[in-house]
Amino acid sequence: MAPRFLQLTDVAEVLNISSAQAYALVRSGELPAIKVGGRGQWRVEQSELEGYIQRMYSQTREFVAAHPFGAGTDDDLG
Repeated sequence: MAPRFLQLTDVAEVLNISSAQAYALVRSGELPAIKVGGRGQWRVEQSELEGYIQRMYSQTREFVAAHPFGAGTDDDLG
């Protein structure tokens, strides 16, 4: 059974980003998370991560629809 909450290192691995980028997503509020324990370590609920991924798919579809292939610049790829 998969854990309900993930550490930021796990989130970073799932998204194939750095731990610093995962931390930035949480701190900005883009990826909902909670702080737990005496040291206030961040935890992301698995369902919140899946919701974030689905939102990013939706935003990407909207972006692609608004910027047809070949119409943008290489800057749009990052």
